[in-house]
Amino acid sequence: MNLQPTADQDLPARPLMAPANPKAATADAASGALAEVVRLMGLAPCEGAPGLNATRIPLRRLREGATLVFEGSRGHALYVLRCGSAKSVKTQEDGYEQVLAFHHAGDVLGFEAFHGGTHAASVVALEDSSVFMLPADELPHLRRVCPVFTDALELALSRQLLNAAAAAGLMAAVASEARLARFVLWWSERMSHIGRSPRRLHLRMGRRDIASFLGVAHATVSRSFTALANAGCLSVDNRDVEILDLEALHVRARNTRGPGFDAETHHHDTTAAHAVPAQAWSACV
Repeated sequence: MNLQPTADQDLPARPLMAPANPKAATADAASGALAEVVRLMGLAPCEGAPGLNATRIPLRRLREGATLVFEGSRGHALYVLRCGSAKSVKTQEDGYEQVLAFHHAGDVLGFEAFHGGTHAASVVALEDSSVFMLPADELPHLRRVCPVFTDALELALSRQLLNAAAAAGLMAAVASEARLARFVLWWSERMSHIGRSPRRLHLRMGRRDIASFLGVAHATVSRSFTALANAGCLSVDNRDVEILDLEALHVRARNTRGPGFDAETHHHDTTAAHAVPAQAWSACV
């Protein structure tokens, strides 16, 4: 592990490992117990487990649009997203910003820098967010004093590998409408996993981010949302998207090679009541 901080990157003002006590909690509100980090990554820590509540982890707060790590910068820590959401962005040679991933609470960020020592992409907050910061040189100590931390980290990384594989499956569809249908279903499943509604989605990312992620033109995203709304699959109000007909949405997602809809499998009349103008989503960049 060859992760070293750069001079311009923030480091915690005090050591990672510090006993929790009322005075410390008052003096340093921007921290949380290791037990919360373990829960975020998907494990319920055992009551009384040594070190979990006594170990304080620094918190870093991000405003919407703020960059957590920069592409090409030296990695020096792992980050666990506590609340909010973010995107990973890589800048191409022509200046185009390619969205590689979207992140939500419980995701581990910065792990790719353990190979080669630098971050492969920038991580940018999509809304006001906060992250737990785990300095790389403290990770061996964390593993020794809190074995459950290692289990939680492995679980979180395994889940993210599955999410990445599912995201790659979005690109198997030639039709942009099918890609968008798969994206909505994929995001719905992720929201369900963190305890949010899988039917009523508030998309923090704009259409340009979605278009970049799916590999289509941003105007195509607006047209595809309109098509799915007109088919009765979705209700779209700016970034608020509600799944009206889950079965129909799955049918659209399965149409890999074109927008044709199998009427014998599932049929919905297109009505003015379902029509949503492209501008309703186009206004959301």
